Amino acid sequence: MACRISELVIEAADPDRLAAFWSEVLGYVELGREDDGSIEIGPPDVGFGGPQPILILSPNSEPRAGKVRLHIDVNATDRDQDAELERLLALGARPADVGQTGTESWHVLADPEGNEFCLLHTRLKSL
Repeated sequence: MACRISELVIEAADPDRLAAFWSEVLGYVELGREDDGSIEIGPPDVGFGGPQPILILSPNSEPRAGKVRLHIDVNATDRDQDAELERLLALGARPADVGQTGTESWHVLADPEGNEFCLLHTRLKSL
């Protein structure tokens, strides 16, 4: 038996803002809120335990020190990479420089709180 990723936790200065951003990026909905201010988002009509991990946006007011050692990669499901890049930028993502050469097939972006993520080239089928 093996494990699988069921949820990812992202510490956020403003969990509401990041929950709204990532919900739009991934087509997720709010699944719940905890007393500590954490917000859970995930696929509609599936929630926890489905084929995709849920995200938990957990409040943390401490400044981030250094580069995040784990990042999220996303792929478009219903448009090409250029169109998806435009959509993500309109949602509040911004280009990020992590030392890439400019010849990569992916785009490095940052969410509204500066967490880096990559938009990959290959279009995937939606689940």
